[in-house]
Order: sequence, then C-alpha cells, then structure tokens
Amino acid sequence: MTRALIISGHPNLTESIANATILDAVAAALPETEIRYLDSLYPDYRFDIDAEQQALLRADVIVWQFPFSWYSVPGLMKLWIDEVFLHGFSHGSTSKLNGKKLLLSFTTGAPQEAFSAEGWFGHDLDDYLLPFRTTAGLCNLELLAPIHTSGVSYTARIEESQISQQKEAAREHAARLVAAIKALS
Repeated sequence: MTRALIISGHPNLTESIANATILDAVAAALPETEIRYLDSLYPDYRFDIDAEQQALLRADVIVWQFPFSWYSVPGLMKLWIDEVFLHGFSHGSTSKLNGKKLLLSFTTGAPQEAFSAEGWFGHDLDDYLLPFRTTAGLCNLELLAPIHTSGVSYTARIEESQISQQKEAAREHAARLVAAIKALS
C-alpha cells in the first residue's frame, strides 16, 4: 500500500470551499492518508521542521494541496518549502527524498480558459508549473501529472447555487486525486 502524505497549504481552510471539500473527501476515502493542515498546525508560521521532515520521510507519495496564489503556492506553503526542504534533506549529496513521488493538487479561481495563449493570462497553466518541475528535479522527486480544478474563485460563491457547483467540482477533483493515489499502489 502506498503511503500518501498530503500537505495542505491553504492559509485558512475555514474560509475555503473547494480545498476544504477536497481534503474532507480524500480523508473520508483514504483514512490511512496523513494530512498535515499547515494553517491549523502552524497559525504562527513557525514550523516544527523535524516533524515535517519525518512526515515526508514516511511517505511514498507527497501531495501538495493548495489554491493557486499569484501563480504559485500560497505564502504559508512557500515558507514551509523554504524551511523544510533544506539542503542535505531534500537535495544535495545527502538528500533523503530521492525517488519519492510528488503530486500537485490545486485549484484556481480563474476559469480554465483564462490559462491559454489566447486567454486572460496569455499562458497555458502548464507554463506556470516550471518552478515545480525544477523543484522536483532538484530533489530527485518524480513529478506526477497534476490534478487541478479551475473556476472556484471566492468571488464566485455569493449564491447557494454557486457554492453547490464549487463543492461538486471539488468532490470530482477529490475523486480524481483518490484514484491517482490508489493507482500508485
């Protein structure tokens, strides 16, 4: 059985619809999966580096679950990467993560069509994943195909029907994530 670790990088899951729904659904479907909720574990942004590194060492597959924030991870998760992925642990001649799998699981507020050469941002979503590919390469992690859901903006959840649509999209996202994790077993 594949040991999965999910790092939840949402800075405040109590204000989330999509990411909270995804994590709840995955936790129900895969109760043996360890989920580290950075926002509740570290509201002061002061990480227990040893605990985080030990969790990574126990995992076969590492899932980064986050809302796309300024075309990357939210600040909380970026700081976690900066402080946990240290030379000698995550990369370098004594790195300890070699061969583990990394799966990006994220949401975007913008609709999918915004991420194209013709769209609002002028770039495909894949163009924004270069730093993740570089990080995986540096750390000798196998980067798996990302799982993402677009169009779940906090500004588009005024009416109950919009919230229901976002929850349904998040449940579909969670089902794809669960299937991807199970396929690794």
